[in-house]
Amino acid sequence: MNPESRSLASYIRTVPDFPKQGIMFRDITTLLKDAHAFQQAVEVLYARYKGERISKVVCVESRGFILGAALALRLQAGFVPIRKKGKLPATTLRQEYALEYGSDEIEVHKDAIDAGERVLIHDDLLATGGTVTAACKLVENLGGTIVGLSFLIELSFLKGRAQLGSYDVFSIIQYDAE
Repeated sequence: MNPESRSLASYIRTVPDFPKQGIMFRDITTLLKDAHAFQQAVEVLYARYKGERISKVVCVESRGFILGAALALRLQAGFVPIRKKGKLPATTLRQEYALEYGSDEIEVHKDAIDAGERVLIHDDLLATGGTVTAACKLVENLGGTIVGLSFLIELSFLKGRAQLGSYDVFSIIQYDAE
């Protein structure tokens, strides 16, 4: 981990056995409540993508919205929320994805992205890659061009990056073990 990532990682709280036994939950609220750390995280992401002519930052519900919206403002790009099934009011496009036990669905408004727009997909955490893979399918089905996938945290021991094929993946903080 580089010094900047190590510094930001020091703001992440680990909560054992949440939401269930054996899980080490990486809580970003302790980073968000510190104005300097919050700004630093946004600036690291901005520095990575400032020259990419991003037209939309697409974020996955719900913690992804926080840094993603700030990043969209910084990049002077639009913000597009991807939400769980039934949460968006207008006509949507839906994508199912696998969970550890079962499946779930996410949606995006059909008019959220125009063909050819340059899109950055952001979420707070990369684990197994299922949710962000579904988000990629939604963006591509709307005709968007995915410039990159960004994350505050990557749980690299879960090998989610391997699920993402040739997409450009960037994460600020990596955890190599639970």
